[in-house]
Amino acid sequence: MDSLTQAVLGASVAGVCAPSGQRRKALLVGAALGTLPDLDVFIDYGDAVSNFTYHRGFSHSLVVLAPFSLLLWLALRRWWAPVRDAPGPWLAAISLALLTHSLLDAHTAYGTQLFWPMTVPPTMWGTIFIIDPLYTLPLLVGVLPAVFVRREKLARNALMAGIVLSTAYLGWSWIAQSLVRAKADEELAAQDLDDAPVFVTPTAFNTLLWRIVVRTDEGYLEGFESLVADEPSIQFKSYASDRQSMLEAGDIWAVQRLRWFSNDFLKAAVEDDRLILTDLRMGQEPMYVFAFAVAEHGNPHWKAIRSEHLSITFEDRALTETWERIWAE
Repeated sequence: MDSLTQAVLGASVAGVCAPSGQRRKALLVGAALGTLPDLDVFIDYGDAVSNFTYHRGFSHSLVVLAPFSLLLWLALRRWWAPVRDAPGPWLAAISLALLTHSLLDAHTAYGTQLFWPMTVPPTMWGTIFIIDPLYTLPLLVGVLPAVFVRREKLARNALMAGIVLSTAYLGWSWIAQSLVRAKADEELAAQDLDDAPVFVTPTAFNTLLWRIVVRTDEGYLEGFESLVADEPSIQFKSYASDRQSMLEAGDIWAVQRLRWFSNDFLKAAVEDDRLILTDLRMGQEPMYVFAFAVAEHGNPHWKAIRSEHLSITFEDRALTETWERIWAE
């Protein structure tokens, strides 16, 4: 999720856990810890695919953050009086501010390596868009009075209300996704695509219009389902992907890495003798956030190149069309 959301989430959980009289300190610490894991974006791993796939790696791993939160708590208990005076509440505040960051990120489509350094694929539940105001606003509205009001009970109630409302919205995103997935499964069964891999995720800034991507032997299908518009069926459009070229370049590290990171939800194309791999999870036809040049034609095999992130032009009409599509077929 975006930095503002992570900051107010960290501040909220830390503020609720903090002992009386230490609320503002906890809000500040929680906001800082809530944004700390995302500082890994400043690490340069040497090429575009590495930077893309190592983000949300060690810095977001529960295997790392759980012991780190304990070590941080031990250090603060030794050197900072507030933690020394109330060690239990501060352990909860520090741990939750860090761990909730990763768990929230796992709800997006990007992919969060919750169990790094294990080589299991990243967790990408895809129930919420990376920026969703309806999740962030309750937390923000809860934090603001907690910063300024003096009454401890009022501040704590505001923080708790924000957490409850945002968590309820996150729960709704799971329900909405399951409704869309059930309908998509029915449609795909009618097309003899029961076993096809499917990825379901919301469109930008909402949980009412959902995008469904289906991998096929020839490429992929893309469809949209609105939970508001009364539609008898999901209309899928078919798109081609040069899967053969991707398989031929399968021994190249960048190809292997992207296939693992995206759970194989990739579009492959050859442009100017270069192999372009596009992550199908983030964006929609024809605009995608992450496309990479990863190889070039050799003699006769594909040859690895230093991967390059290709810039994509987004059109303003995309958001307008998304909004209109929520309410109409």
